[in-house]
Amino acid sequence: MNKEQDVILVTGATGQQGGATARELLAAGFRVAALTRNPHSEKAAALAELGAEIVQGDLEDEASLRQALDGKWGVFAVQTFWEVGIEGEARQGKFLAQLAKEAGVQHFVYSSVGSAHQATGIPHFESKFKVEEAIRELNFKSFVILRPVFFMENLRLPDTTEAVANGSLPLAMPSDRALQVIALADIGRYGRLAFENHESWNGQAIDIASDELTPAAMAKVLSDVSGREVGHYQVPLADVRAFSDDYAIMFEWFDAHGYSADIPGNAESYGLQPTQFSDWAAQLAW
Repeated sequence: MNKEQDVILVTGATGQQGGATARELLAAGFRVAALTRNPHSEKAAALAELGAEIVQGDLEDEASLRQALDGKWGVFAVQTFWEVGIEGEARQGKFLAQLAKEAGVQHFVYSSVGSAHQATGIPHFESKFKVEEAIRELNFKSFVILRPVFFMENLRLPDTTEAVANGSLPLAMPSDRALQVIALADIGRYGRLAFENHESWNGQAIDIASDELTPAAMAKVLSDVSGREVGHYQVPLADVRAFSDDYAIMFEWFDAHGYSADIPGNAESYGLQPTQFSDWAAQLAW
């Protein structure tokens, strides 16, 4: 590819994964078109200041997607089931990939989820794997699938942040059961590498994680960085199920199986040193 000419369309650019990837690509000198439903948002303005072209579009709007994809060399694709449901996420992912192929996109990077290929039975894992399969069948010149694990930033959701401020880390799993986690910044870094290494990474599906530690260990880190005593509270699965059956199934799977990204192996293979949970937490106000 030619960095000075070829453009990468980043979907979800004002969101978490898309935003992290867009910023990494821009910092590395790539030309980025940032797809967003609201081009006048503060996050869109921030990306524009970094050099992104802001493109208005919606994953449910075919005309806007065709226009956004026109002339693009690459695509970073991410969807979220929270907004459109399980079936909607799979539909959006497949449709975007199909339109990208029709538009002549050369390199397609899809952000799936850790262990999507392992028949987990978790609905939003299964829907992402369906998108993976559709991408493989389209025969792009090159493609990469990234499979990130549980986001560290999930602990920054308002309810969880408030609970931590009150001395409790709520996670629906045993205190001594390890969980792999990833910093959004690391997803962005892998996203950048997936474009920089489009030829050598072609066809790979990579489970990615930054760290692995138990809820008890997480609580200890949060205690250290916040200066207050924080303990782990095992949220009953019945409470999680009342909120989301999908999430309850996921936490049951975390306890019974769990993610299996090769953290040290990835660091050696791809030359990317992962963000430690303690370093991530220390940068934030709790």
